[in-house]
Amino acid sequence: MKRSTVTMEVGTDGVAVITISNPPVNALALAIFEGLKEKYTEAMRRDDVKAVVLIGNGGKFSGGFDINVFEIVHRTGDTSILPDASVDLMINIIEDAKKPSVAAIEGLALGGGLELAMVCHARIAAPKAQLGLPELSLGVIPGSGGTQRLPRLIGLEKAVDIMLSSRPITSEEGQKLGLVDAIVASEELLKVSKQWALDIARRRKPWIRPLHNVEKLGSLPDAIDLLNMARQQAKQTVKNMPQHQACLDVIAEGIIHGGYHGVLKESEVFKHLVKTDTSKGLVHAFFAQRATTKVPNVTDVGLTPRRIKKIAVIGGGLMGSGIATAFILSNIYVVLKEINSDYLHKGLKAIEVNVRGLVSRKKLTPDQAEKALSILKGVLDYSGFKDVDMVIEAVIENISLKQKIFEDIEKVCASHCILASNTSTIDLDIVGEKTKAQDRIVGAHFFSPAHVMPLLEIVRTEKTSPQIILDLMTAGKIIKKVPVVVGNCTGFAVNRTFFPYSQSAHLLANLGVDVFRIDQLISNFGLPMGPFQLQDVAGYGVAVATTKEFSVSFPDRTFASPLVDLLMKNGRNGKSNGKGYYIYEKGSKPKPDPSVLPIIEESRRLTNIMPGGKPITVTDEEIIEMILFPVVNEACRVLDDGIVVQASDLDVASVLGMSFPSYRGGIVYWADTIGADYIYRRLKTLSEAYGNFFRPSNYLTERAARVIPLSAPAPASSGARPRL
Repeated sequence: MKRSTVTMEVGTDGVAVITISNPPVNALALAIFEGLKEKYTEAMRRDDVKAVVLIGNGGKFSGGFDINVFEIVHRTGDTSILPDASVDLMINIIEDAKKPSVAAIEGLALGGGLELAMVCHARIAAPKAQLGLPELSLGVIPGSGGTQRLPRLIGLEKAVDIMLSSRPITSEEGQKLGLVDAIVASEELLKVSKQWALDIARRRKPWIRPLHNVEKLGSLPDAIDLLNMARQQAKQTVKNMPQHQACLDVIAEGIIHGGYHGVLKESEVFKHLVKTDTSKGLVHAFFAQRATTKVPNVTDVGLTPRRIKKIAVIGGGLMGSGIATAFILSNIYVVLKEINSDYLHKGLKAIEVNVRGLVSRKKLTPDQAEKALSILKGVLDYSGFKDVDMVIEAVIENISLKQKIFEDIEKVCASHCILASNTSTIDLDIVGEKTKAQDRIVGAHFFSPAHVMPLLEIVRTEKTSPQIILDLMTAGKIIKKVPVVVGNCTGFAVNRTFFPYSQSAHLLANLGVDVFRIDQLISNFGLPMGPFQLQDVAGYGVAVATTKEFSVSFPDRTFASPLVDLLMKNGRNGKSNGKGYYIYEKGSKPKPDPSVLPIIEESRRLTNIMPGGKPITVTDEEIIEMILFPVVNEACRVLDDGIVVQASDLDVASVLGMSFPSYRGGIVYWADTIGADYIYRRLKTLSEAYGNFFRPSNYLTERAARVIPLSAPAPASSGARPRL
């Protein structure tokens, strides 16, 4: 069992080495803060100690504050358990001490870990160490002086960027900025750090107290202008989240009134933010993502994942080219197959454009791009498939075509090869029903653009072997995706849960509600775009194909809207030809197209569902409910059918696959904040007014009656279906 400890060893050279030990990342648990205070107090008292080196055990400095404490605060509302270390430990005991401290950084120094390092009087780092303040991604701000010390060490502009983006930097970049004093090999780290500490004590190197260091802040007017610009940008890019504006307020406090005042303000604001709904949602999403790594009967049965060195992708369209890009960027050899030379050339070109685009955005070096493209090969037959470890089929949603492909690859691929489909809606039992290798058939559902979107929905059938699931989970992590394992059904977990999203939007449009108002409200809610713009971007072909599948599988709760067909008959294909609900012009933001309104009126005439032939009158809140409560209702059915291991998997999938706002915690978590009873009553009322589409599911009805959260596991005696 792991123990959180802080130890101290004093060498004959007079340097006290204080070591943080809390595996696996030396998180700053409450016991660690107590240990640091104890050991530092002892070091300052002892006559044989001239200086201190602070280091982490096991090749990592510290991954930051123990986030489990946040969960306790969220559950109890008690912020008194949070360590008040920013003044007593950080300033009085370390920064303003009469003996210098040097932080010896290896592996990572994130959040509270970096704040602890910045309190020291110098920072020596190993190569490629990760440094950052990601607190805003958890709904709070740095709480141990980070908002004050980082600007004073590297300058205000760069510090604001690092904090507001939550992105880490390497120790090499940190050295250029002035955050890191020197970079040395890991094996030399402790030795150099001890000598550096002694040199500070002997006044051979500067003794810098970061909180008192103001020259890098610049002039007050310039600093205020920079912070105001950052405020305006944050209002556009991270609306609905209070922590970004709060962070800028606290930085300003320190610039105007001094670092000490800034630290006090920071502590006060941190304790307020940690109790907000935003922090609760983001922390839930963080732990929910961690939980996806544990899958019953897969990760707990002693299997060892097999390495995937080479894969094949069938289909070079938008999805296939994106999938191939993701794998070559992670140094996995890819064979791309198409049906003719023209399609193959387009597919290979699309992959090259993806890779070159990363270079232009400085996310990839030219050498890395060339290396990635060198392990890509295009083919027109199956001759290169004999030695691949996985095939991913990424062709159009056509059942007979997919069945033929799986018959073919079963014959040509090795017996260990994973046979995966990127289908977004079609039942995998149908896809693989003509093969004998059904234990190797699995869904590898990527989201577009596949080399960018972080979710990999892994779909298992009743026959898929645990080894295949584990291998694909491992491959997903290698290509920097978050794998979520789900059960097999039409639409699987994500698309099935969200199929009512566009349907309810169309229902509202045919009831007379302005489509652009709907899109704006959904965008204000926190999704990147509304349902109609999303259809424009995804393409109407996708909408037609998926609606067809869902209407066959779930005829009792689908709404047949003629609107998309009418758009296509009028020469509109969405973003692909620049005309949809919106006008798309190169270099400009999409603009609502007034000329689409007569087409919408024609759809309303054909459906003829407006009460008395007049548009319904609804509030903004009612529109949000009518769009999203049917999604919650379908999520309940997904939970009831055991399609996901746990409700939090659906939260992760909704955030990473559908861009549901992470600060709302995910679709099920958000629903629980509203309450099953309220959602049930609203859907019941809507179903009485507008029909079966809104009828509450049995799962929702039961949870509402018993006042049980939607996310709570079903009681053992309930007879609920087993998960997966």
